[in-house]
Amino acid sequence: MRIKIQIFIISLFTLFQACSVEKFIPEDELLYTGAEVNITSDSTSAIKNKSGLKNELTNVLRPEPNTKILGMRPGLYFHYKAQKENPGFINKFLNKKLGEPPVYLSDVNINNTEDLLLNRLENRGFFYSRVKSDQLRNEEAKTARVSYEAILPDPYTMATYQLDTDTLQVYRAIKKNLDKSLLKEGMRFDLPELKLERERIDNNLKAKGYYNFNPGFLIFEADTNQYDKKKFDLFLRLKKDVPSKSVIPYRISNVNVYANYNVDEDSLTKNYERLEDKNYFQEDLFFKPKYLDPYILIETGDNYSPSKSRNTSRRLGSIGAYKFVNIRYDEIDTLAADSTGLLEANIFLSPLKKRAIKAELQAVTKSNNFAGPHLALTFSNRNLFKGGERLDISANFGYEFQLGSGGIPGRNSLQFGLSNDLIIPRLLFPIQFNTNFFKYDIPKTRISLGGDYLRRSQLFTLSSLNSAFGYFWNAYRYVTHELNPINLNFVRLSNTSPEFDDILTENPFLQSSFEQEFIAGLTYTFIYNGMIDAAKKHVFFLNSNFDIAGNSMSLFGSPGAEGKDEVLGLNYAQYAKLDMDFRYHLRLGNGHVLATRLFGGYGIPYGNSEVMPFSKQYFSGGPYSVRAFRTRSLGPGTYVPSSDDSVYRDQSGNIRFEANAEYRFPIITYLNGAFFVDAGNVWNSKRNIETGSEAGQFQSDFITELGIGTGAGLRIDIQSFVLRFDLAFPLHDPNQPLGSRWVNDFGSPVFNFAIGYPF
Repeated sequence: MRIKIQIFIISLFTLFQACSVEKFIPEDELLYTGAEVNITSDSTSAIKNKSGLKNELTNVLRPEPNTKILGMRPGLYFHYKAQKENPGFINKFLNKKLGEPPVYLSDVNINNTEDLLLNRLENRGFFYSRVKSDQLRNEEAKTARVSYEAILPDPYTMATYQLDTDTLQVYRAIKKNLDKSLLKEGMRFDLPELKLERERIDNNLKAKGYYNFNPGFLIFEADTNQYDKKKFDLFLRLKKDVPSKSVIPYRISNVNVYANYNVDEDSLTKNYERLEDKNYFQEDLFFKPKYLDPYILIETGDNYSPSKSRNTSRRLGSIGAYKFVNIRYDEIDTLAADSTGLLEANIFLSPLKKRAIKAELQAVTKSNNFAGPHLALTFSNRNLFKGGERLDISANFGYEFQLGSGGIPGRNSLQFGLSNDLIIPRLLFPIQFNTNFFKYDIPKTRISLGGDYLRRSQLFTLSSLNSAFGYFWNAYRYVTHELNPINLNFVRLSNTSPEFDDILTENPFLQSSFEQEFIAGLTYTFIYNGMIDAAKKHVFFLNSNFDIAGNSMSLFGSPGAEGKDEVLGLNYAQYAKLDMDFRYHLRLGNGHVLATRLFGGYGIPYGNSEVMPFSKQYFSGGPYSVRAFRTRSLGPGTYVPSSDDSVYRDQSGNIRFEANAEYRFPIITYLNGAFFVDAGNVWNSKRNIETGSEAGQFQSDFITELGIGTGAGLRIDIQSFVLRFDLAFPLHDPNQPLGSRWVNDFGSPVFNFAIGYPF
């Protein structure tokens, strides 16, 4: 181990020496390594938000120095290497992808930078500031830095904020909202804050119908004549010669909806239907107006509202039948003396293709050594009944064979599945809700019906049917709800071989996993997704699921032959399950992200069930879980299945806990890298009914039973389509005896291939 560390240190030192750029720097130049700004004050009073002011001044500094990584400048090094007489293909390629031209001290315009710093200080109210600079040279290292010192006097602060008086109605509209101003007495003069105040007033006026207003029509004037100290009165007024049409509100005179608009042909039909004071134009019936109307918030007679326009566009786009939504307002002739203008709203809706087919081919490997191809096909039919309905029919086919199975039966399996989802973009519910109850989004109704068939040769056949009825909608931009009051699932085992019957007889837990299941319950999902804000540094994500089944069935159940209650001759499952997936991303800038995830889930069987249905149990391991362990191969707890048992079943439990951390960074163009650490496992709330031991049971020392792994990966990220390759190594294996679980097994890596990020 010591020899390996010494070799690593020598290699690292050699790399540092190789990437040195000092020998390439011309004799009459010094490499520019950056600049800093220090702020001092002429007075004893403290500078408010000094750190924010310093950050703003630092952002002014130009140019940016060459990128430095671990004390090296690889981009500059590859640039210099490519300037050789015969640089070679590799140096040319690396320069093209990573190279950076040198930034010398002679490239820095110090006087111009000083002027920019003074300009920023005056914008922030520090008039008559001074800026000094000093060059910090290191002739031996051939580098130089620049240090700037900003000397600040006391800033000018606001004494009063007043609006000019005028007879125009726009002044009255501004005055009504002036108490919500961003400008407060005692604040220092701040140009960016004045710009924000103008934008706030503009947004408020737009919301009141001032369609043609512009923040550039407003002007601030500061008066310091009334004060001996550094104070000023601030006045707000309209500029001269503002067009009369810009200072009156507008209302909607008519709403025209083109429900089947062709962008390429740019042709408009004269056929229309009048509904709810709107005109619905379509040559032939494409979308029934009564179903389209609830999505349109723009109403005849209302004042112009940009928020209603944005929300209408978003709601129409969420239907799933339209590719483009364009809203255009046309002004009706308005006289200079008119106190209100008129607008005609035209909504152009361009449909998506009615039918679409998607195919996906996958290569699947499992922990029980089964591998093989899977093919999935999805056919979509949009606007099926001329009300925005979408029918998705999906079929999947898979063939798997067992690698290295020898003479064990069950060497191959055949899978086939068919599912149908009908999504109706409105709420099918016996009670009529007020149109304002769902302000952000109109709930959609989903009706699902599907089935799956699995035949494992010489062992068994497993068939299942499932159906669901429910709703999903966005409460607002970040929050999504999904409620399925009806969720049915039936699983049946058949065509079992004598060998497999013997295995089930000897293994009660495995037998319970394959028992006939009838699940009837309710599911609810809550999602908060703050990651859609690309500009935020700290972002959060929460996915919470609640699943309860069997309570309604218990009202109609009657004792069956096996001692369990039955409905229509079928045993039904009874359980409750709750889990939460919490994620936090710290965006460090320039594509660098620290991503973390915490998952916890618990399911409890009761009443008619002794164990959770197998399809509802948790598993751990795989490309979206603990990547150092294969899919469904971790746990429960420290339990290790026999070699024969592992062939037939996955390892699962009714409790799951996982924690993940991943550092993501860009490499070149579409290629990104990552280092990660994963930890997790599954457990059962009761002791192992197969062996009677406590292996696999959740206890207070569960931390010692976590599977832990680390590794590195590459991601090909092309416009949010991600191909992921991860190589993971086990660090802590709960399958090993206590005291020998820290394995550091870097000789047995696990390769994971997946689509999309794990969290």
